[in-house]
Amino acid sequence: MFAQPASTKKPATMSDSSNSSPTATTNGKPAFHQLIAGLTAEIAGKPLDGALDQWLNATHGAGSARFEQLRQACIGGVAEGWLCDREGGGIKYGRAFKAEDALHRFSVDVVDMQDIAGPHHTHPNGEIDLIMPLDDSADATFDGRPAGWCVYGPGTAHRPTVAHGRALVLYLLPEGQIKFTP
Repeated sequence: MFAQPASTKKPATMSDSSNSSPTATTNGKPAFHQLIAGLTAEIAGKPLDGALDQWLNATHGAGSARFEQLRQACIGGVAEGWLCDREGGGIKYGRAFKAEDALHRFSVDVVDMQDIAGPHHTHPNGEIDLIMPLDDSADATFDGRPAGWCVYGPGTAHRPTVAHGRALVLYLLPEGQIKFTP
């Protein structure tokens, strides 16, 4: 997701005790795609706004089965090397899937950040974020938000920031649209 000039293709490792669970390591990229497709089917066509933010946190928020499935899939993907397979500016990142019909025109990116602010960008069509603090950083926040969902509406902008530890953040971008600012 973060277009940095210097990239390396090294698999990231997780310091999460759940990394060894079968769910985290054996389902792979096709199962992750299917999991995301199920989620995007539920949100397709909904406005990216505060109501969606509330619905996602009430329905699939921290502590829910869907949250844990997504968290374990992301941890497994990083461990397997197909998520967060690039690094730049102290941030591990990568686009897992481009926007496509099977994902209801959302692209999927995952970043691994620890106590860092990423590059400023705008969301022409909005952005949906799933914040997943790692076990050793349970208090980690993303843009001041704890574990769970954060929805930015169309035209919003931010400098994505993880504080108080380390977290994986999954980004759903309608049509894959993001614009980095100088």
